[in-house]
Amino acid sequence: MSLAAQILDAARRRGIMIATAESCTGGLIVGALTEVAGSSDVVDRGFVTYSNAAKQQMLGVRAETLDAHGAVSEEVAAEMAQGALSQSGAQLTVSVTGIAGPGGSEHKPEGRVCFGIATAFGVTTETVEFGAIGRHQVRAATVDHALQLLRSALDR
Repeated sequence: MSLAAQILDAARRRGIMIATAESCTGGLIVGALTEVAGSSDVVDRGFVTYSNAAKQQMLGVRAETLDAHGAVSEEVAAEMAQGALSQSGAQLTVSVTGIAGPGGSEHKPEGRVCFGIATAFGVTTETVEFGAIGRHQVRAATVDHALQLLRSALDR
């Protein structure tokens, strides 16, 4: 059974709906979940918020947070996850914002992705440095990691 199918089964058993808030993955996480037949009973929606304006308009990310920390930050990932929770019917959300490449900078290198997980009990964040492994590989690794975070959250 795929990891996505395991997540859906665990969410189903707990009566939990899931939503995603995605930047660098452009909807690939919700795509992985909805690839599984019958996912509509536990997947509420996916927010694809590639631009800063979309993060603000759709998820309520504050301009002050973007200005102070930049889009690729745990602070923005936290606000994205919390925004997805408040703007959906979900009880569990995952957010991702990062630099898939090519490119990056000394302060925000290619392959850096910030993740957020939100529930009614709060938000947790983390940053993973996948490295300059190429755009496709960074995005794929981000999807895999986000799915692992969802699975872990459902196991708690």
